[in-house]
Amino acid sequence: MPRTPGTLRASAAAAVLAVFASACSPSSSEPAENQLDEFFPPQGSLQLPDAAPPGVPPRCAPGGGRTVEPGILTIATDDPAYEPWFTENDPANGQGFEGAVARAVAEGLGYAPDLTSFVRVAFNEALEAGPKDFDFAISQFSILGQRRENVDFSAPYYAVAQAVVTLEDNAAAGATALADLEELQLGAHEGSTALYAAAHSIHPQDEPRVYPTTEGAIEALENGEIDALIADLPTAVQIADERLSPNGVVVGRFPAPNEVTEFFGLVLEKGSAFTECATIALENLHHEGVLENLADEWLSGQDEVRVLR
Repeated sequence: MPRTPGTLRASAAAAVLAVFASACSPSSSEPAENQLDEFFPPQGSLQLPDAAPPGVPPRCAPGGGRTVEPGILTIATDDPAYEPWFTENDPANGQGFEGAVARAVAEGLGYAPDLTSFVRVAFNEALEAGPKDFDFAISQFSILGQRRENVDFSAPYYAVAQAVVTLEDNAAAGATALADLEELQLGAHEGSTALYAAAHSIHPQDEPRVYPTTEGAIEALENGEIDALIADLPTAVQIADERLSPNGVVVGRFPAPNEVTEFFGLVLEKGSAFTECATIALENLHHEGVLENLADEWLSGQDEVRVLR
C-alpha cells in the first residue's frame, strides 16, 4: 500500500468508445512556460457501448495485411518501461498493467506471443508525425486533441488521475489541498499532462520545472531542487513505494473532473488502417471486464490515496 496521509479509492480502468474534442513535450530542468503554451485542457464526451462490440474482422487478424511487418504485430514502448505499467523493463513478458493490456490486445486480434514483436521508441518520438515502424505504441499516452494532428489514438483503456509525490520531511508532505502547493517548487516529466496539471490545476507561483525523464525528476526531488513531483497516480504510488522508500509520500491525487481529466490510449500512425483493429480489441476487452480486472491486479496499490481539494 502507498504511504499516504489519507484515504480514498482511486478510479480504476475505463476502456470505452470515446469521442474526444480536445487539444493537448525540452531538455534538463527548465521553466515549463514554452511547453505549457502547447497544452489545452481536454474536453469531450465519454460514451459506453450500448451493445457488444463487433467481432474481429479477418482484415485485423494475422495475414490481414494491416501490420507493418506481414503476419507480425509490432508494439512499441518507451525505454525504460517503468513499473507498474511493465515489469523488469520487459514489455514482452505480458506483465504490468500496460504489458498485460498489450498482450490482451494482441491475443484478442489473434496474435500469439510468437507473432508479436516489441521495439523501443521514445515517448515524444512516438507522438511525432510521419511513418511508424510499429503497429501501435503503449506508454501512458494521454488522448489529447492536439496530438491527433500527428497520430491516431485507439479507444481508451484507462482513466487516470494525477497525483503529488514528495519526501516525508518536505513541506509538501503536509498539504491537504492543491492550494497548499502554490508556493512550492513543482516538477514533472517533459511532454506529460502531469506538467500541464502542475501549472493549471495548482497555479503555482513559480513555473514547474521540466525534466526529460521521470528518473531525472525523481533525482531533482531527492536533491531538493523541487519540493514535489507530479505524475499519474499509478506512477506516483510506484515512485513513493519503491524508488523513494522509506521516505517517499504520495501527498494526494487531483480531484476529478479537473483541468486535466484524462484517458490513456494506444498511439498509431496517422491514418493507420490498424486503428480500427486496436479499437475493436479494446472495446471487446472492456465489454468482457478484462481491463477492469487487469487494473485491479496491477494498479491496486492506489486505494488509499486521498483527494486534494
